[in-house]
Amino acid sequence: MIEILFSFVLATLALAVSPGPDNIFVLTQSIVNGKKFGLATVYGLMTGCIIHTSLVAFGVSEILKRNENLFFAIKLFGAGYLLFLAYQVFRSNSDIAFSTDNVPQKTTMQLFKTGFWMNVLNPKVTIFFLAFFPQFLFSEEISTVLQFYVLGGLFIMTSFIVFSTIALLAGSISSYTKTHKNAGLFFKWLQIVVFIAIAIFILK
Repeated sequence: MIEILFSFVLATLALAVSPGPDNIFVLTQSIVNGKKFGLATVYGLMTGCIIHTSLVAFGVSEILKRNENLFFAIKLFGAGYLLFLAYQVFRSNSDIAFSTDNVPQKTTMQLFKTGFWMNVLNPKVTIFFLAFFPQFLFSEEISTVLQFYVLGGLFIMTSFIVFSTIALLAGSISSYTKTHKNAGLFFKWLQIVVFIAIAIFILK
């Protein structure tokens, strides 16, 4: 059980540090408005993750009760979707591009709401959770719903630490990515390796 949860945290950590729309948004808000505004955005994003965790927890748990073959189909879907994400990252540009031009100033509450709705209204997050979480169910004794919430809690905690660090060190991170052109290439291949590794883990 501990090994599975540790693997889950490592995979989450690798994905959280890789540049994407959410952490780049946090970075730009922190640079333009200040650290506490970046943190407000992080709080909103992480709160949105609770909604997606609940949707997946109760939805997949119900499927498990009814038909294990359907759950196997979800595992295949998960592996396929993660390989698709790896392919998308492979085809994408490795440059880390973010702009602070014309970024409007907002209150912390406005940024909390923006982060929350950015996350909740993004169907790709639910699809990713559906592909990612079921592969790390870790116990036959603990209820499936509770296991999903444990995974969701670990995902939120790990992502919160990474995103908060980005908010607090925004200036240094921005300078680093501008002076180290290979940073984007490293994170690009990190995402690809993580996605493929999880897909292989699912299909074992």
